[in-house]
Amino acid sequence: MNRADLHVRIHQVMERIAVAARRAGRRPEDVTLVAATKTVPSQLIEQAIELGLRHFGENRVQEAEAKLKNLPVALRRASTWHLIGHLQSNKARRAMELFDVIQTVDSERLAHQLNRLAAEAKRTVPIYIEVKTDPSATKSGILPHELFELARSVAQCAHLRLEGLMTVPPFFERAEDVRPYFRELRLLRDRLNQQRLVEYQVNGLSMGMSHDYEIAIEEGATLVRLGTAIWGPRPVQE
Repeated sequence: MNRADLHVRIHQVMERIAVAARRAGRRPEDVTLVAATKTVPSQLIEQAIELGLRHFGENRVQEAEAKLKNLPVALRRASTWHLIGHLQSNKARRAMELFDVIQTVDSERLAHQLNRLAAEAKRTVPIYIEVKTDPSATKSGILPHELFELARSVAQCAHLRLEGLMTVPPFFERAEDVRPYFRELRLLRDRLNQQRLVEYQVNGLSMGMSHDYEIAIEEGATLVRLGTAIWGPRPVQE
């Protein structure tokens, strides 16, 4: 993909985000586009930053490490990197060094480990709790009824800030069919706030990918994680 094509794709996605937000009575600026960079080469990411994208999501610690090593310092400083894939405890330290936001916290053990590492680094790390809205799925994440206990535990971690909830729902050919899963995450977020498990309002909802992000926005998404819509079809990576 050349720079001109990338510019067009980014513009089209931003327009669709704005239309979906207004349709739901929301402000477009309240929805953050996170560009999912799995298998995307560093050169293309550099062009995306130069074209105005600021948030990027990577699934794997080692792939992020290789890309960030090649990213010019000024472009790294201009970008915010989210871990959007499952985090194994043995990679937590490196993830803490590489990522600005960790979206896939799914256990008390991981939360406390990240808190210790953040304390060592003298920083406060924004996190999301990953919720498995489809109980039959093999994906990572906690079950909805486990959310509140984990949120209580995170609230005790002085170096973590719970920004919101994240989910990866099942794929449906008809995007409308995924709506109940997004709605469930929003209602869980609302219940979390009603129970006052943390001292501040938790607003974030990270949900929606290239085939269903407009539905996610209508249901309250504050971050959408898009890959194909921005970069086009990419090779499958196991």
